[in-house]
Amino acid sequence: MAANVTVRREAFLDRVKERGEYGTEQEAERAARVVLALLGAHLVGEVRARLAARLPEGFALILLNPLQSAEPLPPERFVRATAAWIEGATEQTAVWDVSAVLSTAADAAGDDLLGQILLQLPAGYDLLFGRPRPT
Repeated sequence: MAANVTVRREAFLDRVKERGEYGTEQEAERAARVVLALLGAHLVGEVRARLAARLPEGFALILLNPLQSAEPLPPERFVRATAAWIEGATEQTAVWDVSAVLSTAADAAGDDLLGQILLQLPAGYDLLFGRPRPT
């Protein structure tokens, strides 16, 4: 996916579905909605707006109207929160959900924007986005 181009909804969900190995588009959409709502609570300002501009409209609105988070969650708590919001999820399946959605969002963002996103997040999110950084 090229940076600066809004990804079509079908393409975004297809990629999440493939990466998460979901049986249906509905499962992929549910994961995308929860993960992006939680991510939106962690991003601020222009970075959040620029990521939203590269997501399909419905998902952009979720990112821009996030669930409230009192503090940025470390990656393991982000995964736990995801598990709590997805019916029937475990921490193990939530890792899968988070990484399927965030790696797809990282593709849409492009490297420059992803670098700015990671600067707003606690250490360790690079792994959730599927873009491990050298330490």
